[in-house]
Amino acid sequence: MTVYLDFEKPVALLEARILELEEAAGESDVNVTAELGKLTAKADKLLQDTYAKLTPWQKTQVARHPERPHFKNYVAGLFDSFLPLAGDRAFGDDQAILGGLARLGNRRVVVIGHEKGDDTESRLRHNFGMGKPEGYRKAIRLMDLADRFGLPVVTLVDTSGAFPGVQAEERGQAEAIARSTEKCLQLGVPMVACIVGEGGSGGAVALAAADHILMFEHAVYSVISPEGCASILWRTNDRAADAAQAMRMTASDLKTLGVIDSIVPEPVGGAHRDHSLAIANLGAAIEQSLKSLTKLSRGDLRRQRHAKFLKMGQF
Repeated sequence: MTVYLDFEKPVALLEARILELEEAAGESDVNVTAELGKLTAKADKLLQDTYAKLTPWQKTQVARHPERPHFKNYVAGLFDSFLPLAGDRAFGDDQAILGGLARLGNRRVVVIGHEKGDDTESRLRHNFGMGKPEGYRKAIRLMDLADRFGLPVVTLVDTSGAFPGVQAEERGQAEAIARSTEKCLQLGVPMVACIVGEGGSGGAVALAAADHILMFEHAVYSVISPEGCASILWRTNDRAADAAQAMRMTASDLKTLGVIDSIVPEPVGGAHRDHSLAIANLGAAIEQSLKSLTKLSRGDLRRQRHAKFLKMGQF
């Protein structure tokens, strides 16, 4: 761990003390095993208790943690023979939205997702995961390919929202998002969407209008960011925590509302603490979803998908 969130400071102090003891033990003959065991158990318990009662705003911070797994990590950990496909055949290639052909176990699939990057250079190259029109048109092209060859589609959603810049608007950002959402709903092949970090606004929905929507335990999914909501309602970003509470953007809330289908458990302390376990948990959930969906006909997939989304918001 190199980055601790504000509410993790007590855990950070304990883990720093553990590291100091381990270093001291390596430099002397003093036996600190018992003390290390006590401190480790205390830190583990504190971490578990902290993450058992996260507020929606704290979950938002976890979902944005810079060390969470990103698209490239999921591709490396879950998929074999990944063949990236680039470009929208109209303007260019958007590095914020990546995708291509791959194998998930013995199953051939098309995988598409947002890539945020993990350092300054890659974050700038991937535009912090904020897709542009050419990115969503690339996603449409890949979904068309999947539909033509009968390949299931798996999407990995992790974006604060589509890129709001003037150039993106000039190239038809709203239309591209709408067309991508439409394409998701029209697919005659199974589609599984995974909210792995942030699911922000139409930029997320454009890759998430799926048969099954999986969501990590500490991910968030909403029509706008808490900061954006607070700035509209209260004219200040300082009330982002209040906005997050009111928006019901956590996995448990969205499962209750019927917006998502399944919650994928994360390692204690969040996916950023154990990439391998988080990726394995997601892979098992995707496999389970695809296993049930591949039994349905093209017509049944479309009908059930349409009914699923038309039902949302009915009370």
